[in-house]
Amino acid sequence: MEPKRRIIIKLSGEALAGTDNMAIDPLQVREIAKEIKSAYDLGDLEIGIIVGGGNIWRGKMASEMGMERSSADYMGMIATIMNALALQNALEALGVETRTMTSLNIPQVAEPYIRRKAISNLEKDRIVIFGGGTGNPYFSTDTTSALRAAELGAEVILMAKNGTDGVYDKDPRKHSDAVKYESLSHQQVLEYGLEVMDSTASALCKDNNIEILVFDMNVKGNIRKAASGIKIGTKIHQ
Repeated sequence: MEPKRRIIIKLSGEALAGTDNMAIDPLQVREIAKEIKSAYDLGDLEIGIIVGGGNIWRGKMASEMGMERSSADYMGMIATIMNALALQNALEALGVETRTMTSLNIPQVAEPYIRRKAISNLEKDRIVIFGGGTGNPYFSTDTTSALRAAELGAEVILMAKNGTDGVYDKDPRKHSDAVKYESLSHQQVLEYGLEVMDSTASALCKDNNIEILVFDMNVKGNIRKAASGIKIGTKIHQ
């Protein structure tokens, strides 16, 4: 029996918000959970998930309030934990066993992140959702994705974008002549200044030979396609 592939799915926090300006839309969360379950049902994957917090709290709001960066970042980490718990409940309602693990210590609601325990949960066919970022200010959830992928030995990060179907040479929403890349090296991403991830996360993926697949999660079935290796979006590799 072949060992299961271990992957990390990175979801933007905005993806959990509905069209009615709700921070967390239960119907939208349920739909995302169904898409993730479809990938889980392939049966050959161990899945870790990292979700952002931009639907609840953004750095722009903090800067407008004149807030100090560390405090603002901790608020963002708490927002990611709220999203993680919402997604956990939606997945469990579909019959998928999950664990939420957090870098910030909140034992009443989730397990603390411990690498060996996370691996044990994955090996028991549980989807593990990581909340609280890295537990440190000044690091994004992109960096968390790269760090967890490296720590846990995941072979790929699936960057599930909210309405963007890959990496372009310029913003396709502003430029009609924007060209989509089918494939890029980690070095090209850094050299071209492409905003796939922040530079810390990109360098971490490059140094640890972690593949990235950028795709549009709003297309039904795309998470399953990305997880099963079907060619969509933009692939970033060594």
